Amino acid sequence: MEVEAEAAGPSEWTVAGQVGVGPWPGGRAAWPRDDRYDPELLEHGDSRNVVDAYRYWRREAVAADLARRAHPFHVAIENFGHDHNIGTVVRTANAFAAAGVHIIGRRRWNRRGAMVTDRYLRVHHHDDVAGLAAFAADHGLAVVAVDNTQGAVRIETCELPRHCVLLFGQEGPGITAEGREVAALTVSIAQFGSTRSINAGVAAGIAMHTWIRQHADLDAAW
Repeated sequence: MEVEAEAAGPSEWTVAGQVGVGPWPGGRAAWPRDDRYDPELLEHGDSRNVVDAYRYWRREAVAADLARRAHPFHVAIENFGHDHNIGTVVRTANAFAAAGVHIIGRRRWNRRGAMVTDRYLRVHHHDDVAGLAAFAADHGLAVVAVDNTQGAVRIETCELPRHCVLLFGQEGPGITAEGREVAALTVSIAQFGSTRSINAGVAAGIAMHTWIRQHADLDAAW
């Protein structure tokens, strides 16, 4: 296992359509004396897609604070066919302060949907499911597969482990047999329409929010 290196993608300084803030009011004399703040942002303004609490902060300072605030769950998604939903999963994991995201299979993935949020959390890469299973065992994490398969427990009625890895498969085929085999628990999301499955990015959001409702301190939310 290794942490995925940052790859080229959209610039967080120039993402179109973002609403930010201008230069720090009062000029340089009024700048905060705190090394978490970025002089370039203080001088020119901050148009990044970050919450107000992190306005003008250096990227490294934001990432460090998010790591401090992270919840004890991780998110993993299989990437054996360049699934375009991975970016959405990463962005949602950032929003819910997951401790890390794990990409299984292909190293390259479409970062467009992540909206550069991958720069603020730890993204790990594993060549196969066995690599994820080893990471989970080393860190005391239960692997929870999220898939609509026979024998799965309704996520609406079960208690998710506090320390866990939520594992998602690819759009279409779902979780591989190897993924189901290493899971301590498999949960499904109740559906009532004609489609056999829902979008993997949507499923990930539902599962993460279920963990938040069960375990998070809501007073710590922004």
